Amino acid sequence: MGAENEVIGASSEVHGRESDIELIGGERVPHSGPLSGPLSKRVGRKSPQFSVPEDGSSSGNKAEDGDEGTYVEVTMDIQGDSVALHSVKTVAGGNVREDERSGLLGKGLEKKTSFGASLVRNASIKVKHVSQELKRLASFSKPAAPMKRYDRTKSAAAHALKGLKFISKTDGCAGWDEVEKQFDKLTDSTDGYLPRALFGKCIGMNKESEAFALELFDALARKRGIQGDSINKAHLKDFWDQISDQSFDSRLGTFFDMVDKDADGRITEEEIKEIICLSATTNKLTNIQKQAEEYAALIMEELDPEGTGFIMIEHLEVLLLHGPETSKRGDSKYLSRMLSQKLMPTYDNNVVRRWYRDTSYFLQDNWQRAWVLALWMGVMAGLFVYKYMQYREREDVYNVMGHCVCMAKGAAETLKLNMALILLPVCRNTVTWIRNKTRLGVVVPFDDNLNFHKVIAVGVTIGVGIHAIYHLTCDFPRILDASDEKYMLVAQYFGRKPASYWHFVKSWEGVTGIIMVVLMAIAFTLATPWFRRGKVKLPKPLDKLTGFNAFWYSHHLFVIVYAMLIVHGVKLYLTKKWYKKTTWMYLAIPIIIYVLERLIRALRSSIKPVRILKVAVYPGNVLAIYMSKPHGFRYRSGQFMFVNCAAVSPFEWHPFSITSAPGDDYLSVHIRTAGDWTRSLKAKFSEACRPPPDGKSGLLRAECMQGDSIPSSLPKVLIDGPYGAPAQDYQKYEVVLLVGLGIGATPMISIVKDIVNNYKAMEEEEEMALEEGASGKSQHRKAGHSEFKTRKAYFYWVTREQGSFDWFKGVMNEAAEADHRGVIELHNYCTSVYEEGDARSALIAMLQSLNHAKNGVDIVSGTRVMTHFAKPNWRSVYKRIALAHPQARVGVFYCGIQALTVELRQLASDFSHKTTTKFDFHKENF
Repeated sequence: MGAENEVIGASSEVHGRESDIELIGGERVPHSGPLSGPLSKRVGRKSPQFSVPEDGSSSGNKAEDGDEGTYVEVTMDIQGDSVALHSVKTVAGGNVREDERSGLLGKGLEKKTSFGASLVRNASIKVKHVSQELKRLASFSKPAAPMKRYDRTKSAAAHALKGLKFISKTDGCAGWDEVEKQFDKLTDSTDGYLPRALFGKCIGMNKESEAFALELFDALARKRGIQGDSINKAHLKDFWDQISDQSFDSRLGTFFDMVDKDADGRITEEEIKEIICLSATTNKLTNIQKQAEEYAALIMEELDPEGTGFIMIEHLEVLLLHGPETSKRGDSKYLSRMLSQKLMPTYDNNVVRRWYRDTSYFLQDNWQRAWVLALWMGVMAGLFVYKYMQYREREDVYNVMGHCVCMAKGAAETLKLNMALILLPVCRNTVTWIRNKTRLGVVVPFDDNLNFHKVIAVGVTIGVGIHAIYHLTCDFPRILDASDEKYMLVAQYFGRKPASYWHFVKSWEGVTGIIMVVLMAIAFTLATPWFRRGKVKLPKPLDKLTGFNAFWYSHHLFVIVYAMLIVHGVKLYLTKKWYKKTTWMYLAIPIIIYVLERLIRALRSSIKPVRILKVAVYPGNVLAIYMSKPHGFRYRSGQFMFVNCAAVSPFEWHPFSITSAPGDDYLSVHIRTAGDWTRSLKAKFSEACRPPPDGKSGLLRAECMQGDSIPSSLPKVLIDGPYGAPAQDYQKYEVVLLVGLGIGATPMISIVKDIVNNYKAMEEEEEMALEEGASGKSQHRKAGHSEFKTRKAYFYWVTREQGSFDWFKGVMNEAAEADHRGVIELHNYCTSVYEEGDARSALIAMLQSLNHAKNGVDIVSGTRVMTHFAKPNWRSVYKRIALAHPQARVGVFYCGIQALTVELRQLASDFSHKTTTKFDFHKENF
């Protein structure tokens, strides 16, 4: 304003009426009238001319034709809102240019030349009034910044217009008919009136949204002046019509009414705080609920910069439409549409063609598994047939027991090999060495070692069943029922003819066989997912039979089983020569390997002790242990190790993914309590952890800096490893998709850290190369980091609890800040929050966008990574990667619950067959 220089001519009627000046586009536009005037060249000052009547009074009417007015020039300094008087002087008629006077007075207004000494005094009296008027005009010359209005046709606004849905598509009721049926059902005993408490259930909201439904009921009732805590069907229909209205303005008004509890058309900071608390509770975001006051102040700061203490519905619309203007996706809509059409399922009416296509797809995806299983089943079939035919040709035995003995012995032969093979997949040191040191991994699916272990267990079960059933129900009864003449054919094997069935049961063969069957049945039953994961609820004390501990201890009954098997194989009825008793031959090498494995574990864990550096107990029942790295402990990101804590159990070793990166100078694991052992471990460390300082953190911590002695209260742990896992092979791919559910993010976190560390090292190598080039020096360095193959990583972490993001907050922030090349895309998903567009999460989305824009921190995760709501659309994820990386081979690594495995594997197969991008799916197994 101070830079503008105007001389405003005005008549004495200046005070006492509104200004006629209008602001258009930040400029002054003069109107014909008393406050229009010419421009002056006086810098920083305004010199308006005023007509002052001789009597000093102010007239509200224009001077009549023929009247003469007296003029003074008042010069003032105007800077911002301050006005200072500079000078007051009379203006001679001759000094006023005709064009200025005509602009000032208008057409036909004549000037007057007579004036007296009292003019100066009269003008001085008017200075105060003029100053006030000019100050007002000065404020008008700086138009207030108009509220930012968003074009509803733009991408971000168009997305926001889908928001504020009060009925989620996943909720029960889809239309009025269903709501009406529910109303009739709920009001059977209330004379047709629906209580407020049942409103949410009636319209289809789930139980977690009960508080939100009550606030919605209150807002709708308040708007219609409905009193009381119940409504009839007509009221409900009216309510339903509004909340199901598809227009954005209607939904915005409903949401505004929910916030505006006193219905005065304005929202105060306290009302905003209340709705934030409600939204946080509905979406199970406890951290946001605790900071509701801070976030309410943030909204008021953004939408009420003038400090009026309230905001209007227009401000709320701006807040809702506040969001990213553009998408980071660079894929073309045309390519996306073409790919969608290509991925549409097709049905071939030709059965043969359809079978051939499905079979070829299956073999392309599973050829490694296919040839291993085919080889295994072929060997089993060969052994069975070999043994069957061998006993078929023994006429003495076959004439008495018939095909029963052939079936029993054929099954026994397969059982011997399976009991040997079943140990090899769990010889983890051997498997890790083979996959690290050889190229057998190209043809052998080492990732499926535990799955193969389970397949063999099924083969063992079938073999035991056939062997036992044919012996107990066919062979032995035939021997007892055989005539004396026929029995003489097998008397050399059984001695005197048995008098009863008990003879076979109490023999070495019978006793060892029965013990093995019982122990195998126990181990097999407790190893099933229902028992191992504690899904079966048994009364006390039988509840001890469920959980990981029961599985772990029952599996170690195999020591007795193998001892009984060897005895059983030596004490055979029908084989007397030692070299034909082949059971020990099958078992010798696998048992030796397994025993050596266990000895290596015991020796390695005792020779390489670890020192605990830090312990943290995080929300979500997660225990993080940071420990010193033993000398020579080399591992790859994605691998795991076994942990033992003698304070909990001196015998139990449990596998956990390593969350530190190979380049770190420490080891870390994050353990979620999911069973007896992990609960006891957390309890032991929680007792030793000191409380958080000043109550600033919700974590319990115990730290030991380098050089300090280990606190005596901390339990000691032993580690054994590292062991191979699917995720360790991520470096084979230029593009990787990492998916972790909940605590399943642990191996992926190590990979993310490893990628960051590798690219940091690459940047340092490049800087050193530039420095050497500038100085003229040349040194040969190892290629190492420059040969790092991975060029793009997509990390999707899906969790249902907000507190889970605390587990790896530091890693996520470091990756977001250090990734200068855009190598890693980080995506957090919180499934407890309703999907984007739902009214229950609308305010959370607004806050998230505001806080991230201002502070660079996401309000849900507490990191620099923006959190998405609900579950990812995995098809869209695959589609985006396929569009971004044509002709590439993408490694998909997943760790989490089994339910999602099928979908991710199927999508990998579909996109591999129907696009130029190939997806290799890998599932983490423990």
